[in-house]
Amino acid sequence: MAYEVGARHLLAYSDSQLVVKQIEGVYEAKKKSMVQYLQQIAELRTSFKSFQIIQIPREENAKADWLSRLASALEDCRTRHITIQYLPNPRATPTL
Repeated sequence: MAYEVGARHLLAYSDSQLVVKQIEGVYEAKKKSMVQYLQQIAELRTSFKSFQIIQIPREENAKADWLSRLASALEDCRTRHITIQYLPNPRATPTL
């Protein structure tokens, strides 16, 4: 989402020490799903001129939670299809 709106320098925050250390390469990911996420991150971060991730305390994570919910909502919007049907002569038929 950041790249799509024109960001070229990315500063990310996480309250998870494990995730931050895995992204930084300090800790090794053991779960297959996390390894896949880290591969995606490695690919995406090459799109930016700079990328930094910072661990923050959980109590300071309200902004990050809000942003992640916003990103999820936008992603959900991309997958929805709304069909609009134009009726040249619309009419209502009474039912009994």
